[in-house]
Amino acid sequence: MKKDHDHAYKLLFSEPEIVKDLLQGFVHEDWVKELDFSTLEKVSGSYVSDDLRSREDDVIWRVKYRESWIYVYLLIEFQSSIDKYMAVRLMTYMGLLYQDLIKTKQLPPDKRLPPIFPAVLYNGEKRWNARTELKDLIVNLPGGLEQYQPSLKYLILDEGKYVKEDLAPLKNLVAAIFRLENSSTNAEISEVVSNLIEWLATPEQAGLRRSFSIWINRVLQPADQYNEPQPEINDLLEIKTMLADRVPQWIREGEARGEAKGEARGEARGKIEGEANTLLKQLNLKFGTVPDLVEQQIRSADKEQLDLWVEKILSASSIEEMFS
Repeated sequence: MKKDHDHAYKLLFSEPEIVKDLLQGFVHEDWVKELDFSTLEKVSGSYVSDDLRSREDDVIWRVKYRESWIYVYLLIEFQSSIDKYMAVRLMTYMGLLYQDLIKTKQLPPDKRLPPIFPAVLYNGEKRWNARTELKDLIVNLPGGLEQYQPSLKYLILDEGKYVKEDLAPLKNLVAAIFRLENSSTNAEISEVVSNLIEWLATPEQAGLRRSFSIWINRVLQPADQYNEPQPEINDLLEIKTMLADRVPQWIREGEARGEAKGEARGEARGKIEGEANTLLKQLNLKFGTVPDLVEQQIRSADKEQLDLWVEKILSASSIEEMFS
């Protein structure tokens, strides 16, 4: 059940150690070095704006940067398709959070709004290719109008783009999550679980061990097994024992399903690549050499976007007009 899977993720990212490792391990920016992680506080993710629209599935934390609060807004996105307008969604959700802070009088004495750091955690099969800056989704018109347009950028954490060689050396809980999501063998999974047992050995980490155990159950079990009663495992040592017996069977079943899906995806991907190649040839014939950035944009596009460009090339007078 997708809902249970998402709930298990939300449970994990409700742990301060996970949020700390996410920021320190995957946000390589100077401001992170000045955060006081002892001040990490979880903020209610269930708030209602003045127009009664609510958000209950996101994880929100705040942490002190010097004398000020920074809010960390983590949106967990496990849809099968990529939302091209994620920046618009985040603008709306951040607005709702600001409304709530104003309404509940949680602003500092100077009444200025605190900064929000928006991040999207995504684990779909296709690599994320949506624009991460809102300005790239808005038509750019000359004459000064651009100064009135909203500005927003978010960080995308695309689990599938991280490779084992980069993640394995890291003693980082979020890196362990990404490794488990991308593991394909019993040995890889057991190695990560062994690392977690070692890293989370102290008594005060019992709650975090339990959160990982619940999440691992959700991630490793095939979707069709959710309909069957499953024993509750709340300890990583039990998880490791269970792996020896059950994971090889799950992997074999998953491989069989994956082969069937892979054949269908491969055929669809072949058609998309063929359409991209055709479009590139048309652009080359009409406008000359195609810039590398444009070629990358074309090769990462889906079929819907390619179809639009194929139609647009008939009336476009330049490559700039095509991709404005």
